[in-house]
Amino acid sequence: MDLIRKKKIPYPISNVLRNYLFEYEREKQMPIRYKDLLRFNSSIPLYDVQGKDTLWETVFFAQDDMAHIYDSLKLMYAFLKSGGDLSMMEHLNIERIDICSFGNSRPFRVRIINILNDNFDYFYIKNADASRIYGLELEHILSPYRISFCVDGDTLVEEHILGVPGDQFINEFVPREDLNFKRLAKEFVKFNERCLIRLLGDMRPSNYVTEVIQDFDETHYKIRAIDFDQQSYEGQKTVYMPQFFKQNYPIVKICTDYISAQVYKQYQKEERFMVTARAKQSRYRLKELLDAMSKFEISSQENFLRLQYELGAHYKTKDFENTSNMGDLVKISLRWIAKE
Repeated sequence: MDLIRKKKIPYPISNVLRNYLFEYEREKQMPIRYKDLLRFNSSIPLYDVQGKDTLWETVFFAQDDMAHIYDSLKLMYAFLKSGGDLSMMEHLNIERIDICSFGNSRPFRVRIINILNDNFDYFYIKNADASRIYGLELEHILSPYRISFCVDGDTLVEEHILGVPGDQFINEFVPREDLNFKRLAKEFVKFNERCLIRLLGDMRPSNYVTEVIQDFDETHYKIRAIDFDQQSYEGQKTVYMPQFFKQNYPIVKICTDYISAQVYKQYQKEERFMVTARAKQSRYRLKELLDAMSKFEISSQENFLRLQYELGAHYKTKDFENTSNMGDLVKISLRWIAKE
């Protein structure tokens, strides 16, 4: 049974959140908006190297629009990678623009290539939903990874996060005999705990990537979220725990086969300590973000009340009872693990 049954409702960016984005230089004036890219006049399906439909479509624009659109996209990339340094633009070419029609936000993905060395990169242009902004910022502050993104009005520009897509990793890497099972189990436990603490939901394999790192004679893994649409939205606690998505079962089975309950708790405690340490390091920025999150709704009252109850039962505490919205729940979650 799927944990998420209904399409998420988008929430607008509040004035308080907008002020936060300005303060921390996330708000940038862009030469083009998301809605401008919707003016494409044709598209074709995009297939992978094996001839399989990727569910993305490559879009094409009228000849009169192409020069402005491509130059604007290169400038967007410069904002992401170098704070707007225009000197890098002369070596960049836009190779392809794709749209994902089945996603909640119908994101655009831009493939950009450096003509000096043929290296390529991607970045994404989406509708700026408040939930997604909170998710990106919480990832930036509380995870081991930094996130580059910027916002202009109702347009969100995100960097590409490198890694093997979760579903591909499960299909191609998990069955391999040379997989480092214990290292993968440890990383998944930590990823699971981190998602629950900061209430990032819907981490089925299509919404995260796995980075494979070779270190001397061992292989390590890093699991990174790539979709932040379901930040503090659903009311069911298990939505925020990747272990309960049936698509993740092959990795969950590795966890149960290769680590004991005692080791599992040890990894939980390690991750809680690290999240708490990161929160303390960015305490003022985090406080401003969570204060903005607490002043405006980003979910339904029904979802909030259910999650309020389930988190209290999960942690065996009454601390969650004196909360009013999803932002408050994240605050208490962080406060509670810091007390352990």
